[in-house]
Amino acid sequence: MAESKGALIAKTVQKHAGRAKEKFLQNLGKVDRTADDIFDEHLQNFTRQQCAANRLQKEFNNYIRCIRAVQAASKTLMDSLNEIYESQWTGHDLLYVQAQNMDMLWQDFTHKLADQVLVPLNTYQSQFPEMRKKIDKRGRKLVDYDGQRHSFQSLQGNPKKRDELKVTRGKEQLDEAKRTYEQLNSELHDELPALYDSRVLFLVTNLQTLFAAEQVFHAETAKVYSELEAIVDKLANESQRGSYTLKKNSEPQSPKSPNANSSLIINTQPAQNNISADVEYQNGTNLSIGATTDNLPPGVLYRVKATYKYVREDVDELSFDVGEIIHVIEYEDPEEQEEGWLMGVKEGGTERGMFPANFTKPL
Repeated sequence: MAESKGALIAKTVQKHAGRAKEKFLQNLGKVDRTADDIFDEHLQNFTRQQCAANRLQKEFNNYIRCIRAVQAASKTLMDSLNEIYESQWTGHDLLYVQAQNMDMLWQDFTHKLADQVLVPLNTYQSQFPEMRKKIDKRGRKLVDYDGQRHSFQSLQGNPKKRDELKVTRGKEQLDEAKRTYEQLNSELHDELPALYDSRVLFLVTNLQTLFAAEQVFHAETAKVYSELEAIVDKLANESQRGSYTLKKNSEPQSPKSPNANSSLIINTQPAQNNISADVEYQNGTNLSIGATTDNLPPGVLYRVKATYKYVREDVDELSFDVGEIIHVIEYEDPEEQEEGWLMGVKEGGTERGMFPANFTKPL
């Protein structure tokens, strides 16, 4: 067993040495080499095809990594939005549903890219290393064939020193080397063009799958974002109407207020040509004042005059200076009316807003 192994090693070393010598002589132009222009063209096509497949695989792997990173970022963003979007705000439950829809779309998209695009691409690309091994083996067998051919020619070159036994053996080795080479060469002449032609159908199928997955994903996510935009738009509209604004439940604590601890209740029940307003303060003092309704524009309950300057603290409030006249009107939604606050429009103006009643006096 040891001798057989040693003999095998020696034979392998001798073969490698013989190939190296043959290639060296070929490179120096001392001996010829078997030419195959058609195979050389197939090899050039194969090399270009392999480079294209390697680049496509590299870039697509990078693309999927980026997609998965965006998927994770999208989920984190939507999770944070669900946390900060307060439960009493409009569309709170819908926001959660759309966030779940978005996550499912991302999962489906990445699955399709990996399963229907990357897997076929990896299978396509895996053909090239195996084919390259076969091409390299064909190259080695070609060198062996050329070496045996030159050796046999050398044995036949000197008739005086011709050894018929060596010639016969050389002929057998030449025929064996030729058969081995021509078998591999013939197979590659069939396989390389077939592989090269397959590139078109593969690329078409792969790109169709990729672009279809992209189209579906972006179309469906566009619908989700449209729903999310509608939710936020509704929140904005309700916010502008003051639905989520903290209102003052007591009179402003200000030195400009005639009684910082008072709470104003106004009863706007018309009686003939005037309206009476009963003002009840928390300290138990009751006042009764009258407000005329003569010659008032439609929709105006009565008028008040500003006794103190007021600067609004929110978008739905009304600012005014001392002495300005304000037309008191009804709230659009009576449930929004708060104790101590009136709704009005400054005389000559159009902007409406709430204001503290105890900053004014009825006229």
